[in-house]
Amino acid sequence: MISVYFSGTGNTKRCAEYLLKQLDRNGTSYSIEDKTAVDSIKNNNEIIFAYPVYYSDLPKIVNNFIVENSTIWNHKKILIVATMGLFSGDGAGCAARLFKKYGAEVSGGLHVKMPDCIGDVKVLKKSLKRNRKIVTNAYKKIDRAVKKIQVNKYPDNGLSFACRLAGLFGQRLYFRKKTKNYYRGITVDHSKCIACGLCASACPMLNIGLSENKIVFNDKCTMCYRCFSRCPEQAITIIGKKVYEQCRIEKYE
Repeated sequence: MISVYFSGTGNTKRCAEYLLKQLDRNGTSYSIEDKTAVDSIKNNNEIIFAYPVYYSDLPKIVNNFIVENSTIWNHKKILIVATMGLFSGDGAGCAARLFKKYGAEVSGGLHVKMPDCIGDVKVLKKSLKRNRKIVTNAYKKIDRAVKKIQVNKYPDNGLSFACRLAGLFGQRLYFRKKTKNYYRGITVDHSKCIACGLCASACPMLNIGLSENKIVFNDKCTMCYRCFSRCPEQAITIIGKKVYEQCRIEKYE
């Protein structure tokens, strides 16, 4: 068994690795950014596939990875893990429908609440104590799921038609444009930016570069908040206009 994940601030990576460790201590985890991920999927029949949910939908980078590698999913047994800050409805179901289209067997879906990575919207922020409790509860939920999986009772979070309606009318119907295409609203405060390049090296889309000692963006942001959370000068904002908290998983463990 292997786990394959996409993770912006580390939440999903931790969940994928933790779940895999409980189910198969010899299993290996791969980011979808890893050049060996596709070959590893081809060579394994049981896969944990994990990603964060944005606006009750798949991140653009995750959707593209599944679609662009459509031929490798046939006959694979996939357990989907969807992480979220609050609610997604059918977070796991979004990928499940794609996987089934390409011939995969979806064994189950697991929704895991984690600290919200959107650090430039004040209303979404929680206290450090609260976020640490959320992470503790997340691991406990995974532990409970593992016990059931070990007796062949897989979780089905987000896979029903009712969940699909909840995801559609809860967020996806109103925010579809946010995830259908890559995001273009990312901004940088050049008075703060020191052009260190950390954001450029962190970006999974190679969306950030340096020009004349200034950060520039190429209109291909997948809203993972990785650059936002790693900027040492707090110079980057994505959805909001002010940095309230840089939300990396290391703060909450």
